[in-house]
Amino acid sequence: MVDLVGLHKHFILEHLGEGEVAVDFTMGNGNDTLFLSRTVGATGKVYAFDIQSEALESTEAHLVAEGAPKNYTLICASHHRVKEFVKEPIKAGMFNLGYLPRSGKKTVTTMRETTMPAVEAAIELLEPDGALIIAIYPGHEEGALEGDMLREYFKTLSRFQICASEFHILNSPTSPYFFLVEKTPRTTPYVGKTDNSK
Repeated sequence: MVDLVGLHKHFILEHLGEGEVAVDFTMGNGNDTLFLSRTVGATGKVYAFDIQSEALESTEAHLVAEGAPKNYTLICASHHRVKEFVKEPIKAGMFNLGYLPRSGKKTVTTMRETTMPAVEAAIELLEPDGALIIAIYPGHEEGALEGDMLREYFKTLSRFQICASEFHILNSPTSPYFFLVEKTPRTTPYVGKTDNSK
């Protein structure tokens, strides 16, 4: 069976290395934060966002227990506010959309109105040859709508600046899937939506 989490890490490791800056846009229980922290090492930086204080507490405990480098900043704020806290370019970012695992709060979930500006800001912050992973959970209504919204948005981006790919299991329509967004290695400034025919 396809290991989607393993694929997330594989693609991030193709772009992110020691001493670089990464963002976990949906902290949850800190698994992605830990992975990013270990990947960038003691000389790198990781910023992690969540709107729930229990996510910060769970992540802090997880990072300490796992001996993560002290290179992380945990932020109790919506990910769409990323530019208020992250002032430098980033090499990688991870989104795990949906609700906080094991919290019992399935009504507290990422929403389209904040997911879209968060993704737009992430692409603007992304360095050349940087990458974003955006995991989608279509098993609940808002998750399915988030995926549809992002798919249509990614279709509008210039292929000369952004490569947007989708990975999903064809015969399991409610299974999680993900988008991989890669910024081209050249230093052309990101200008958002463009005519893909050119």
